[in-house]
Amino acid sequence: MPTEEKIWFQSWPSDVSKHLNYPDVPLFELLRQTAKKHPKSTAISYLGREITYEELDVLSDQFAAALARLGVEKGDRVALFLPNVPQFALTYYGVLKAGAVLTAISPMHREREVEYQLGDSEAKVVVTLDSLFPVVEAVLQKTRINNTVLTSLKEFSNQPISDKVDMQRTNVYSLQQMLKRKQQKPPEVEVNPANDLAAIQYTGGTTGTAKGAMLTHENLVTNTIAFAAWIHGKVAKETFLTALPLFHIYGMTTSLNVPISLAAKMVLIPKFEPAKVLSAIQTHRVSVFCGVPTMYQSLLANPDLGKYALTSIRVCISGASPLPPQVQKQFMDITGGFLAEGYGLTEASPVTHCSPVDKTMQTVRIGSIGLPLPDTDAKIVDAETGLKTLGVGEIGELAVKGPQVMKGYWRQPNETTFVLRGGWLFTGDLACMDAEGYFYITDRKKDLIKYKDYSVYPREIEDILYEHPAVQLCAVIGKPDQMAGEIPKAIVVLKEGAAASAQEIITFVNAKVASYKAIREIEFRADLPLSSAGKVLRRILHDAEKAKASSP
Repeated sequence: MPTEEKIWFQSWPSDVSKHLNYPDVPLFELLRQTAKKHPKSTAISYLGREITYEELDVLSDQFAAALARLGVEKGDRVALFLPNVPQFALTYYGVLKAGAVLTAISPMHREREVEYQLGDSEAKVVVTLDSLFPVVEAVLQKTRINNTVLTSLKEFSNQPISDKVDMQRTNVYSLQQMLKRKQQKPPEVEVNPANDLAAIQYTGGTTGTAKGAMLTHENLVTNTIAFAAWIHGKVAKETFLTALPLFHIYGMTTSLNVPISLAAKMVLIPKFEPAKVLSAIQTHRVSVFCGVPTMYQSLLANPDLGKYALTSIRVCISGASPLPPQVQKQFMDITGGFLAEGYGLTEASPVTHCSPVDKTMQTVRIGSIGLPLPDTDAKIVDAETGLKTLGVGEIGELAVKGPQVMKGYWRQPNETTFVLRGGWLFTGDLACMDAEGYFYITDRKKDLIKYKDYSVYPREIEDILYEHPAVQLCAVIGKPDQMAGEIPKAIVVLKEGAAASAQEIITFVNAKVASYKAIREIEFRADLPLSSAGKVLRRILHDAEKAKASSP
């Protein structure tokens, strides 16, 4: 058997270096350098307005200075509770320039989820939309938030602003007012890229409990540079469709930091709507688009697809869940561009693997997540102990190592020790490798539910179910669904003498979680399968549900 290095370099694309030279700089320096070299180039196009790199750099400087006036110091956490709006980009880089650590929160999250993330990260400031402020306001007293910064959905667009930000509250500030001070200089903060945190990104990780992955400036810079090189990004020549949510690490790296490093134009999409996305691709001549399988599927299913010119697309990347081969082929046939499948996880900033970008299709391996990125090592180890490296074709746990791997989980040393062993990040995903060094994911993280490419962790939903006074025992599993992939389904055992309807329990749970985590079905049972230790055996329930769905 050839050595691990020979295996994974055997099919290395000839036009991508195995090792790259990374700048030893803070993440925000990527924006500064781009603004210096390409000041008048368009950074963001959003609802009819364009923002240049010079403007974005100045605005982020002004926000950094404003944070310093609010008492934010190096290492303090600042939360961004925003959708895809220009304010995300300018406050993101402003937080970094202030020497602070950002934590991005999904705008779909409800009070319970927002309270947890604000509390666990101990954020001092939160930036959010006025429309989302009621969620924040409801939990403020349970957090360490000192100041709230509000903005509105259309502030940085050419559309009329109908929503007004109410500042008649203590320690609540208007972002527009904060940015009105001219010639504001950010504080001078010394940043050590290898050690200082840039972000705490929350994820269910491999165990399903919410944990903050500590990502350093070096983690994010190296993954940005490696991914830009992998897709053959041309400086000041690309137009990115930024449709992935920026609060998610996949969108944050591939659709914000990467285009900024390339002085690319970002066409910012606040909400993915197929017709508007097709129009944006045609109007702006988009060349790069990173998305998830359901995005590509919905574009292909649009009845007006043939009316749009999509041949400007050079490369698309698909991640988050398996890319159906027929979708890959059809999308490439229509656009003439290349659609590559990739893989990553929050703990790795996130990209570790991707299929080589090759329009000749010579490097395409259907069903493969491709090869490791430059300076990234990968191996398959036995799933039981993680101590034995497996050979070609053998299925085991995927482990990765590289400069993009997180520092650890925020204030969770035991969880950190579990996934970081000997310099390797154990992903929790089962995979195998072929003789040419291509990797294939064979099974997902244990118990993970994939609803429309969103990750739903059963443990979180079960914790809420147990808050219901009638629930004695429960398990949440994914029920196969043709449109959504899987829908969250709860199997419930009620307490003796208790009564509750399925709708009552569904309403109770869904009021406390983001819409994609919502339970769609309840099944009542007298008991559930348990291990010898008394743990509910979700896998048995899931397998039974899967068998039921496949039976005629």
